Amino acid sequence: MALSATIRNRLRRVRLLLMDVDGVLTDGGMYYTESGDELKKFNTRDGHGVTLLHAAGIITALVTRERTAIVTRRAAKLGISEVHQGVMDKLAVVKAVLEKHGVDPGEACYVGDDLGDLEAMTFVGLPVAVADAAARVKRVARYVTRRRGGEGAVREVCDMILSARRAG
Repeated sequence: MALSATIRNRLRRVRLLLMDVDGVLTDGGMYYTESGDELKKFNTRDGHGVTLLHAAGIITALVTRERTAIVTRRAAKLGISEVHQGVMDKLAVVKAVLEKHGVDPGEACYVGDDLGDLEAMTFVGLPVAVADAAARVKRVARYVTRRRGGEGAVREVCDMILSARRAG
């Protein structure tokens, strides 16, 4: 699919990628064992996309309402130092992360899937919704991924950012 010049320009400017976790980096399912342990499935290709962004000097951040050791472990494995869990006001956290790193809202991309992401998405220059996001989230997105959350949507965004930068 050909991207508009506006979207390519926004992708080229991205210095910070912010992501929700459940429904974006995972399929949104909550899996529990008989003993009460919680499980989440992450996509390896999404993780490699994050690693490629880091190599290109792009900052990544997780902003999620949930609070789990699983997210902490996944972030550590991927080298994501900006991990914000238990967040009810995602916009306030996004603003603080941008300020901390000296990033303009127009240089930020936020990938979300549900209503809790709306305010943060409308604040950044490139709001992205995963393919299976809520309808209201898709309406505010400048781009909707072809892939579903947890099934390569984040990798799709990472590849687009890197490709736009190479095209200069």
